[in-house]
Amino acid sequence: MKKENAWMKYTEENVVKLNEICEDYKSFLNVSKTEREATKEIIKRAEEKGYKDLEEYIKENKRILPGDKIYVNNKGKAVALFNIGTQPLTEGMNILGAHIDSPRIDLKANALYESDGFAYFDTHYYGGIKKYQWVTLPLAIHGVVVKKDGTKIELSIGEEETDPVVGITDLLPHLAQEQMKKRASDLIKGEDLDIIIGNQPLKTDDKEEKDLVKKNILKLLKEKYDIEEEDFLSAEIEVVPAGKSRDFGLDKSMVMAYGQDDKVCAYTSLEAFLEVEDVEKTSSCILVDKEEIGSVGATGMCSHFYDNAIAEICALMGQDSHIAVRRVLNHSKMLSSDVNAAYDPLYKSAMDKRNASEFGQGVVFCKYTGSRGKSGSNDANAEYLAELRKIMDDANVSFQLSELGKVDLGGGGTIAYILANYNVEVIDCGVGVLSMHAPWEVTSKSDIYEAYRGYIAFLKDA
Repeated sequence: MKKENAWMKYTEENVVKLNEICEDYKSFLNVSKTEREATKEIIKRAEEKGYKDLEEYIKENKRILPGDKIYVNNKGKAVALFNIGTQPLTEGMNILGAHIDSPRIDLKANALYESDGFAYFDTHYYGGIKKYQWVTLPLAIHGVVVKKDGTKIELSIGEEETDPVVGITDLLPHLAQEQMKKRASDLIKGEDLDIIIGNQPLKTDDKEEKDLVKKNILKLLKEKYDIEEEDFLSAEIEVVPAGKSRDFGLDKSMVMAYGQDDKVCAYTSLEAFLEVEDVEKTSSCILVDKEEIGSVGATGMCSHFYDNAIAEICALMGQDSHIAVRRVLNHSKMLSSDVNAAYDPLYKSAMDKRNASEFGQGVVFCKYTGSRGKSGSNDANAEYLAELRKIMDDANVSFQLSELGKVDLGGGGTIAYILANYNVEVIDCGVGVLSMHAPWEVTSKSDIYEAYRGYIAFLKDA
């Protein structure tokens, strides 16, 4: 098949809309570096469009009617949205689903320590990262500290120009002869990803007192945030690249930012979902946590929070929720909105160019993910893919089909297989990314725009 670059079809009006979407996308990224921050921003945008918390309906035992707009906040780390259509809910939903967690570095529970005049945070990385990519970067601290009385303290340190940043050091090349003999996976050990946070000792008259740099950090934390060392026992602190998303390329045709896997799909799914207001078939948007570590836990897609929410909605629509939930999901269709590895000419040996996604060629359908012999794959049905081809063509959406690299080199997974377990018709559909899982990832603005347009077409016509 001959692919065509989406930029070639755009009118001046298209480019204006594309730039509008991508500027808003960058703003979304800047305030959504963690799953908690993303959830807060998603709910804010949904409420501005008239969405109401499902808990309000439950507490008031209020009947849910066609046209109602509902969201579910799952522990501040995942969101499900529902736009109730005029058709019976048991005829199924059109679902967009993405994840809002990204690879990062987390603090351990007993994180703060001093070594040879430096104060450090002890860390444990989250998700699949190349550890050597995270050294010598300006890093920011995000997260929450919850005190024993329930007080929640939100942290964001390193994003403003006047904020300090933190980071991980590396050995200078002059002394790195032995280090450079190691495999890339062994250059930096997980236990060596500790964050320098200070070097100034606390002034004291006691010459025997120890750990004065650590004590000075604790003094600063107490004064500014009312945080004590034991409070880190009940904290979720994430360390991420500091700085805002940026236009990439002299032509400004791309976006460089942290966390585009998978917030590029979360953003486009959300904005498409909020754009399509009047629907016959109920539409839903799931934006979940924990995909990077297997979709486990209460806020991951393997949790029952989504089908529980559907059960509550069915009950408030006067239906037997036990059987109704099964019928709803059995008749539903979904785009599992997740990123794909874009073809990189510098690393041709890892790619099958005929079956790789390419920048500027549009939204990417991936019939199967998994690894090697399609292990762990959803492997979407041909009939469903044919239906989607027609939807995209009718809406003049640029799209492409792709695999994730050469067959025996590895692979990846998404949330698609989890929804497929409910017999939902589902396929992966997202945006190609360069430098995926690196601290700074790159996407094409035209692919972002085509994903947004493709998701709108799906919600209107599936």
